[in-house]
Amino acid sequence: MITVALAKGRLAQKAIEVLEKCGLGLDGLKVDTRKLVLYDDSGEYRFVFVKPSDVPTYVERGVADFGVVGKDTLLEADRDIYEMLDLKFGGCRMCVCGYPDSLEKAGGILRVGTKYEKIAREYFGARGKTVDIIKLNGSVELGPVIGLSDIIVDIVESGKTLEANGLTVLEEVCDCSARLVVNRVSLKTNDRLLELIDKIKENIG
Repeated sequence: MITVALAKGRLAQKAIEVLEKCGLGLDGLKVDTRKLVLYDDSGEYRFVFVKPSDVPTYVERGVADFGVVGKDTLLEADRDIYEMLDLKFGGCRMCVCGYPDSLEKAGGILRVGTKYEKIAREYFGARGKTVDIIKLNGSVELGPVIGLSDIIVDIVESGKTLEANGLTVLEEVCDCSARLVVNRVSLKTNDRLLELIDKIKENIG
């Protein structure tokens, strides 16, 4: 049996669509249920639905053979797993955001509000900037608005929340999209997994 870890929400829905194109019968995954473990029609694939930040952990530990997770989560987790494919959906940008003059006005130590502590620290560290990372888990845009932080590092999709609060994208850190990640041992020992990865590659163009 091949076990797949999926991040709850839109990424899981898109991943299911791709896997159906590969020939998997996944009607059972589309029902409204509170079950966290479901199976395909053949019973050969097991699907576990977890928080996005937990997908790399499940894959690294080997309880899942592969998973689908956003590049942002993957960079922040920094797990010992293989990133095999860019799945071409869930596209967004990791950005430095703030008021247009935020970077110029900031003093010697830049206060950065973000839930992506590792990404932010590495990005500014590579540029020789001293930062005070302020961990925020929601509404990070509020940081600059009320003066908690000078800027934020966060995912930007439409940019409407930034615009509504007078903020803008100052710098782009990287592009992000859904990625297929695989357990190292599973990749070397499971031929069916390799066949499935090839089919996925064909169905994402």
